[in-house]
Amino acid sequence: MANSSSTSPEITSRCVRIWEQTETLNFEMTSYLQLKGMGVGQFVASPALEVGGYSWDIMFYPGGAEEDCGDHASAFLYRHSKDTDPGVTGSFTLSIREKRSQANVANFDAVRRVFAANLPCGHHKFVERSKLEALSQLGDGCFTIRCVLTVVTDESPFPELPSQLSSNLVGMLEDGRGADVSFRVGSHKFLGHRCVLAAQSPVFRAQFYGPMAEKDKPRVKVVGVEPAIFQMMLRYLYTDKLPPPPAEGYSVAAMQHLMVAADMYGLERLKLMCEDELCKTMDAATVMSTYELANQHHCNRLKDACVEFMSSKEVLAAILETYVSFMTRCRPLPLEGGHEEEEVDHSRKFKRTRTK
Repeated sequence: MANSSSTSPEITSRCVRIWEQTETLNFEMTSYLQLKGMGVGQFVASPALEVGGYSWDIMFYPGGAEEDCGDHASAFLYRHSKDTDPGVTGSFTLSIREKRSQANVANFDAVRRVFAANLPCGHHKFVERSKLEALSQLGDGCFTIRCVLTVVTDESPFPELPSQLSSNLVGMLEDGRGADVSFRVGSHKFLGHRCVLAAQSPVFRAQFYGPMAEKDKPRVKVVGVEPAIFQMMLRYLYTDKLPPPPAEGYSVAAMQHLMVAADMYGLERLKLMCEDELCKTMDAATVMSTYELANQHHCNRLKDACVEFMSSKEVLAAILETYVSFMTRCRPLPLEGGHEEEEVDHSRKFKRTRTK
């Protein structure tokens, strides 16, 4: 029985940005008569031109590149490269123009091809030598070989300059230029810019520009956040990145506090960054507190990571060892059908009665 099921082909796509760089190379000849005595296979080369990350030049053979060129001169475009360099896609035109009148003596339309390493591309029968001799008889014999070259690449020919926005904003944060709000966090004072903070945090946006905003209030008291953590959060708001870690790396406590602060101010991206750091530094001594915080602040990915970490017998044993003092205070559940049991809470010095 034939299998009636069919499998659809998997279709994938990739978006690649293509750049085209076009340059013109002019190779001027002062007199054809000076070149007329050159034999077959002998050539003169133009100055090199940089296009698409490679150096190119024109190779002109007045007597022809090979014997079968007959009464024609040859011209080629040559890419200087290593044998291991990949091919380069592009197109080029080759033409000859009389220098004074700019009249075309010979012209070849654009040819699109892949330029292999160290392999000239061009025309063996580029121009009849009789036409070049006529230029010398009618004028001074000067002419120009022109090549218009276009190279296709997926790399931009223009250097990409790094953005300075982040460093400029940090500079304003650090020196207080243009600050229009101050924060009192414990005994510390921090300056900020309302527009920057409101752009990043929905909580600051409501606080500064919402219906209940106190627009003329330049001071804000912050509670529930340690000064060092608030400073880390401020730097994130101005750079969109975590501040540089200390030599020993971020501590678990710092990332826990920062994650809580991020949740408090609606900074979901910062919260995810803290989750990632906590996943990297998880250990038996801190996994329970990290799990509790992940549960309280709806960090499901971090909570799942904690559960997976604790699934190991060795880790679970270490966790139980950490909480052994708690376990020694636990009592067994009452037996079914047992009698009324009296339990004494020594710390409070009163009796509680527990029934079945």
